[in-house]
Amino acid sequence: MSGVCALAGTWMVLRGLAFLGDAMSHGMLPGVALAALFGGSPVLGAALSAGAMAAGVTALGRSRRISQDTSIGLLFVGMLALGVIIVSRSQSYAVDLTGFLFGDVLAVRDRDLLFLAVALAVAGVVALLGHRSFVALTFDERTAHTLGLRPRRAHAALLGLVTLAIVASFHVVGTLLVFGLLVAPPAAALYWARRVPAVMLIAALLGAFATTAGLLISWHWGTAAGATIAAVAVALFGLSALAARLRDRVPRKALALLATLPLAACAPEPPPAEPPHGYIEGAEETAEAQPRLVLTDRAGAVRVLDLITESMTELPPAPGVERIATDGRFAYLSAGSTVHVVDSGSWMVDHGDHVHYYRTAPTAAGTRPGGPVVAAHADSTVTALVAEGRTALSGRETAGVAVPLGERLVVADGAVEVRGRDGVTERVLEPVCADPRGSAVTRRGVVIGCADGAVLVSEKDFAAVHIPYPAGGPRAVEFTHRPGSATLTARAGDRGVWVLDVTEKTWRLLETGPVVAVNAVGSGGAVLTLTADGVLHALDSETGAETARRPLISGPVDPGAAIHLDTSRAYVNDVAARVVHEIDYADNLRIARTLPTGIAPALFVETGR
Repeated sequence: MSGVCALAGTWMVLRGLAFLGDAMSHGMLPGVALAALFGGSPVLGAALSAGAMAAGVTALGRSRRISQDTSIGLLFVGMLALGVIIVSRSQSYAVDLTGFLFGDVLAVRDRDLLFLAVALAVAGVVALLGHRSFVALTFDERTAHTLGLRPRRAHAALLGLVTLAIVASFHVVGTLLVFGLLVAPPAAALYWARRVPAVMLIAALLGAFATTAGLLISWHWGTAAGATIAAVAVALFGLSALAARLRDRVPRKALALLATLPLAACAPEPPPAEPPHGYIEGAEETAEAQPRLVLTDRAGAVRVLDLITESMTELPPAPGVERIATDGRFAYLSAGSTVHVVDSGSWMVDHGDHVHYYRTAPTAAGTRPGGPVVAAHADSTVTALVAEGRTALSGRETAGVAVPLGERLVVADGAVEVRGRDGVTERVLEPVCADPRGSAVTRRGVVIGCADGAVLVSEKDFAAVHIPYPAGGPRAVEFTHRPGSATLTARAGDRGVWVLDVTEKTWRLLETGPVVAVNAVGSGGAVLTLTADGVLHALDSETGAETARRPLISGPVDPGAAIHLDTSRAYVNDVAARVVHEIDYADNLRIARTLPTGIAPALFVETGR
């Protein structure tokens, strides 16, 4: 029982589905009551009822008008009410209902143990096969979709895993108490481990200890066995939280000194610790992203706004700024033939299966000669600054558009070439890209805009695919997208916006009329547009139908207004009001925060993602 609850409960805690687990445990009552009414198996009835609950949550969760917690709450109340109605029709259910709610751990039979063993084996197989999908789904559903991991199926499999754990355990500790074993041990384990398999193992050990200790306490003190087991599990969480707090307050150096004092006389000199991947001297590694905004007004004032602390850093001015671009850490402010480089002090290092986040103080990193930078890309140690008519590659210049891909450069200037870091051509790709303008880096590869469409070059084999425009429509000249997303957007003149699905390799023209700014959430999410009347719109990326709107900017919209996106928020600069609006685009474009900047933020970028 502890193993099954640990496997399912870990994902439930990591994904914040505790309310769903509680609702599903209570939602089994109608099935158990009907099974007892018709002489069937309570376990089968519980499984069918919990399965119906999971299916209902999945179906209602796809609605954009009803949030997931609302759908869970409605189903929770409905299923519980239906169960109580069925029970109330017969007085003979009194004893069975007590067992359903509180379990009877002392009455477990051999077949119950066999059922738990089978459930543990099935849960182990599901957790093993779905581990990669569950990890991607937990931390970024859109990334899971981009990687082809089918997040909806993964979510359904995860609901099935939770259902299995609840059904397998409810007859032992009851539905009111199984929730404690599902949540408390994994939550306690998170204080002692950072990797999912380790959390599961520690949660299983804590659950087993809670079961053993609960039975002993129940035997000697005469308390209810199931309730005592759940109470011990919750107490273990409280002790873990207290111990972790004490651990964090005591300096680690002091703890290490106390632990090593007895061995100090005979211990050899320890080797120096290796710095983590991507570490830079003076930086601090953090557990989560540290997003920041680099802002500038047309007079050249430069600010860096920390989106976590809301603190503002003023940097030396960069007079005459016309454009701004970022590679994820550095911001490049173009002023005539000079590029001012700002180190935002926040960045991430992506190793595919894990990510490192770092932060340090923002600084002005100097200047360099160059034309107006329209885009910046960084990959490994290669940086490309895409300027009008030429591209600077790690200090060198080349004609056309160039984007780093792995340890090489993809250069488009009529022909599409793959070059080494020294600029020497290694291969010429088949598609021709006339008049290259606009580029983007996605998880599917790099995209370069051409006169007749776009060229996609993948990192796996450096194969190039031409994605032609459909008939009609002006060309795209500058792409916007959420970092890591495979859905790109671009303004399409006065007709509307282009949506380029890199995964499907298709263009769609959304006939919205002229827009000032556009960006896409990606992976089936909304397309956000800002129109000249100051209204922010959310559009269906498939049909172009408006799904939400929010009046945002009063008065004329500055031509430099932009929409920048990360995994949960959108940022729109309001130049006249001297603020940046933070938008929760998953909640009907709700304004989460209005951030004062102290300047008229005509240009800005987000870093640290």
